[in-house]
Amino acid sequence: MAIGQFCCSICGSTEFKFSEVLWDGLTDEWQICEEERRYIDRQQGEQCIRCGSNLRSIALADGLRNVFSTDKTLSDFIASASSKASILEINEAGTLHSLLMKLPGHVFAEYPRVDMHALPFDAESFDVVVHSDTLEHVKNPVHALQECRRVLKIGGALCFTIPIIVGRMSRSRDGLKPSYHGDPALSASDYLVHTEFGADAWTYIMRAGFSQLRIFAVEYPAAISFVAIR
Repeated sequence: MAIGQFCCSICGSTEFKFSEVLWDGLTDEWQICEEERRYIDRQQGEQCIRCGSNLRSIALADGLRNVFSTDKTLSDFIASASSKASILEINEAGTLHSLLMKLPGHVFAEYPRVDMHALPFDAESFDVVVHSDTLEHVKNPVHALQECRRVLKIGGALCFTIPIIVGRMSRSRDGLKPSYHGDPALSASDYLVHTEFGADAWTYIMRAGFSQLRIFAVEYPAAISFVAIR
């Protein structure tokens, strides 16, 4: 079933399917209203029929296409690319992981085995750093973003997504009931949410030392990605 008439920037398809992904316990913990639940469900659960990418991955692809200065779909760009850009992917960036790993300069840092507070790479090692819906699980998001900036070359780009509730400000979950993403039956420590990001999410990027920021939205407010330039 086609949900929206926008185009998947990963494969070019215009056909999407939708399924709900949030559960009542999580919406209660986050105090999410019905409108917020609907657009967050779209962010995670509205998928391209052809490539399986959800809106979150499509928003991230839009940011990467901007960084690579291409009008092609991300799949076509990577298939034809002679790019020698060095790319650090922290955690699997959804359906983009299988594409990014085809680039010759790709390095994968598996989270949480690799600590975002102490990335095991030299300063100015990468042209691009990518992560997707990972920062909310990191204890100190500003410091983690500083680490991403440290390993970027001058002029390099950080591309990432986080779940954002656009109608309120960010808040720490310190002192609140533990809340987890992923399978609610697992409650694994790497799924623990430390920060609920809101309308001021962009300020975390500036506090980390970046001075240039680009924002890409897909079916706003469903999916948003950030590109921060060192």
